[in-house]
Amino acid sequence: MTTSTSGRVLLVAQRPGAYPTIGDALMDASDGAVVTIAGGEYAETVELSGLRVTLSAAKGASVVIDGRGADRPVVRATGGGLVLNGLELLADTSSAVVADDTELVMDRCTVSGGRGPAVTLRGAAAFTVTGCVISAAEQGIAVDGAPGRIEDTTVENVTGDGITIGSGADPVVRNCTVTGCGLRGFYVYQYARPVIEGCAISNVGHEGIAVAHHSTPVLKRCTVSEVGGSGIVFGSGCGGSVTACRVERTAEPGIAIADGATATVTAAADPSGRGGSGDFELDEMLAELDAMIGLPGVKEEVHALVDELQVNEWRRRAGLPIGAAAHHLIFAGAPGTGKTTVARIYGKLLKALGILPQGQFREVSRRDLVGQYIGHTAEKTATVFEEAKGGVLFIDEAYTLSRLAGSGGDFGQEAIDTLVPLMEEHRDEVAVIVAGYTGEMVDFLAANPGLASRFGKTIEFEDYSPGELLSIFRRMVTAGDYALDPDADPVLTGHFQRVSGDVNFGNARDARRLFEGARKAQSQRLRLLGRMPTVEELRGLHVADVEVAITR
Repeated sequence: MTTSTSGRVLLVAQRPGAYPTIGDALMDASDGAVVTIAGGEYAETVELSGLRVTLSAAKGASVVIDGRGADRPVVRATGGGLVLNGLELLADTSSAVVADDTELVMDRCTVSGGRGPAVTLRGAAAFTVTGCVISAAEQGIAVDGAPGRIEDTTVENVTGDGITIGSGADPVVRNCTVTGCGLRGFYVYQYARPVIEGCAISNVGHEGIAVAHHSTPVLKRCTVSEVGGSGIVFGSGCGGSVTACRVERTAEPGIAIADGATATVTAAADPSGRGGSGDFELDEMLAELDAMIGLPGVKEEVHALVDELQVNEWRRRAGLPIGAAAHHLIFAGAPGTGKTTVARIYGKLLKALGILPQGQFREVSRRDLVGQYIGHTAEKTATVFEEAKGGVLFIDEAYTLSRLAGSGGDFGQEAIDTLVPLMEEHRDEVAVIVAGYTGEMVDFLAANPGLASRFGKTIEFEDYSPGELLSIFRRMVTAGDYALDPDADPVLTGHFQRVSGDVNFGNARDARRLFEGARKAQSQRLRLLGRMPTVEELRGLHVADVEVAITR
């Protein structure tokens, strides 16, 4: 083994030539070292001071660092920088991670147990926590003065507060879930100034978000539900803003602003559901629908549905009668015409209208509903339906369930016969959308006498035109941060004109396959340069790349 390890990779594994423990590897590590850890359980703790290193699970490996029983954190870093990637950390009598003035990055880590906060972030160095799951600790994450961001992370089943932010800290907390906390979901205190955006807080013992000690958070598009106290509380002397947040099923009032607080509330929903965040979400979802390429008829139909549902809701609030309505739809058309994307948006629209409580999306096909013997199918179908309650159940290629489709006989029919009464009994709790080719869907509806009457409307999805497919291709190029040679436009349009009449034409799916093929052709071309490409070369998709993809 060598001690010159700056920027080098050090392997921890139980085999000759590797370090047997993480601690052994760190003894030899210098700034920039990457410690790759083979799968297994490592009963040790890690302490670093002034060093910049990466601790990463080997590709596809499950790595557990077990610090239970130790009287110190599982991982403690002071100064320097530390990256923790794909690790599972176990604690009990101490914290799992403590970072003091350390540029900490935690990505896709799982943290369980611990006394006090499971993860403590202190000092002036910036941190990043993404895609992590933290559970079964006294507290979740504690940010004390440190700047940084927490994204796509779940804090669950902790006995105290989920996430605390104090001492003037101004992190961004985005798209996180905080649930099952004994005290508060978020506690913001001591002049903290975080941005908390798109987070979901539920099932906590006290307030969903509590703001104290002159703090001024910015709260955007958060959902607070099923909490023991008020949803959002601002103490005296606190400021900040609440924008487009949904607060429901909490103690009264849903949003509490104490005398002497200056917080502003815009488009927020109160516990009765009469607030304005639904309108904000509705506009946002309709804008997402309208931003889709093509589909003018589909957009018109969905807008008409939303208008009708909105008026029904207004009539209900006014005490006027409304007719019974099911929200089940048929999406008819060829593959790749946007049916799945529109179904997802439809679920969000129903949530924004207050019709469905969650708006989640559950996509299934024949194999998810049909069992291997008579009776098994009914059980599988009922289970899937139960899981979809509160949102959308999307059944792709639904015609494969019918006898007339010739793909499974009575087992597929059993799924249909199970769905029909469930769709009627729970029409206010779930939206079932069945999708498939127009002709085959006629056969599907004939499979059960009561099936057709369960659906309120059929929406036809037309094939994309060559021009629309070019726009879809270009949108993929932009999203991938590529730059397409303008001379490729007529090549692509000509290709889409030729293939659009094919029996197996896949619409946007064909555009996606062509884009991936062009990326692959570009990669092969750049590898032949014999040098590191420039940024412009890495971004550039040439006409030749597109032509290679077309001919494959």
